[in-house]
Amino acid sequence: MKNRTGISQQLWQAFLIQAALISLVAISSIYAARFVVGDILIRRALQEEANHFWQLYEQDPQVSRANTYNLTGYLQPDDVVPDYLVNLAPGFHKLQTRQDALTTTYVTEEHGKKLFLEFDNKQVGNLALLFGMLPLLVILFIIYLSSWIAYRFSSRAVSPIIKLAREVENLNPASEGFADRLKQSLMINSNREVKTLSEALYGLSDRIEKFLERERSFTRDASHELRSPITVIKLASEMLLNDPLLDVRNLRQVERIRRNAEDMEELIETLLLLARESEKMLSSDLVSINDIVSEEIDRAGSLLEGKRVKISYIAHNHLNVIASDKVLSVMIGNIIRNAFSYTDEGEVKIVINGTSLIIEDSGIGIPDTQMDSLFRPFQRGKHKQRGGYGVGLTIVKMLSDRFGWPIQIESELSRGTRVTIAFPQGTPG
Repeated sequence: MKNRTGISQQLWQAFLIQAALISLVAISSIYAARFVVGDILIRRALQEEANHFWQLYEQDPQVSRANTYNLTGYLQPDDVVPDYLVNLAPGFHKLQTRQDALTTTYVTEEHGKKLFLEFDNKQVGNLALLFGMLPLLVILFIIYLSSWIAYRFSSRAVSPIIKLAREVENLNPASEGFADRLKQSLMINSNREVKTLSEALYGLSDRIEKFLERERSFTRDASHELRSPITVIKLASEMLLNDPLLDVRNLRQVERIRRNAEDMEELIETLLLLARESEKMLSSDLVSINDIVSEEIDRAGSLLEGKRVKISYIAHNHLNVIASDKVLSVMIGNIIRNAFSYTDEGEVKIVINGTSLIIEDSGIGIPDTQMDSLFRPFQRGKHKQRGGYGVGLTIVKMLSDRFGWPIQIESELSRGTRVTIAFPQGTPG
């Protein structure tokens, strides 16, 4: 499924997140003001009321107590003080009255008497919400309106890019005339920045199309030009092998020429396969890994001539893979030939177990410093005299990545190398 989250959706999400955060912060601030600022104001007012009362009391002990809608005063022992206030110590107290009203009571003591000032917090809370919410709604409306306008302008600014992306998405890069159709789609944009981007994309697509054409031409020409001399070498080798005048030593050398010509032909086909963009020309059949291993052991046998090397081939099961036999031959053959080439004595052990192929040798091994560059082209290490051009493992890695056959190489210098190829889609039997 394609990801449909585009620039327009991201702008809309950013607008919603911004609006939600602003609302959350603003509403939280109002409620904080109700409980924090309101409490501070009440305490300040009660302190001033108490100071004012004691100043009047010094002038006239019969001064009246505070008695308003929100504030009530009591003077002990002259007045009847409610039970829940009688034992309060001097200072501020928050109380829950019997009528479930939250009050702030301020107690002061002078001239041997106690003054109780009781303030109803409910009205202050309502006023804080009222005078806080109205400005908040106005501010939020202005913020939302400005954010929406900014979103509309931003959306209009990026809309040519969105349109351009949709037009490019509907084009098929693999089709003929892709660059021309892309140019027609790109050139209709009038926005200066988008037009610059369109021209850059057109130039890139034109270069890609030319590159693909050169690649197709090379594949076609190389397929013909490289196969012809290989075919001649193979035919000449077969004719020499049938010549009764050649002695055993020369026949052995001609046989090596013939086998290397076959290897070269197979390698050329593999390289051409890797150069193609699609796999339509690649035939896939049910191929036996066991048979491929046996064939490659026979073909690489000449590399062990004159060496004291034992070959152990153990197949715990039969393993079939739907793939090209040529691709498998190149991949497995490269690993086996490397094991034979770099093992002077000891054993080369080849094991098929489940869906894995393990090729282990007791050869010279690979230094730790070369493990990171093992799959780079033309990396041959210090044993260059053993032949090859340093592209074998590079091809193996390319085939591994392309067809989904993970390869793992473990090696220890002077102890040997262990190569494991996994065939996840393989069918063991």
